[in-house]
Amino acid sequence: MMRLTKKNRKKLLEQNDGFSKTTNYDSRNSRYEREYHISDGKLYIQENGETSWADSRYDKSWIASDEEEHRFLYKYLEELDKEELD
Repeated sequence: MMRLTKKNRKKLLEQNDGFSKTTNYDSRNSRYEREYHISDGKLYIQENGETSWADSRYDKSWIASDEEEHRFLYKYLEELDKEELD
């Protein structure tokens, strides 16, 4: 298995422009759906969900941190284009 160095993560993101993945989480007090999208060499995350508190619906978006990026790429590596990597 290849190492997910910062250099390899950058190449993976550039090679997989347009890749999207949707995940769901559901528990007793919280649930959300996350849309991951690779664009312009960055991993974007959009999350919408709700908690058990009244008026607790939310929708937020952000660019993944290094840790989130690494975790995502490691988990979905088999689905990504890995050609031309060290």
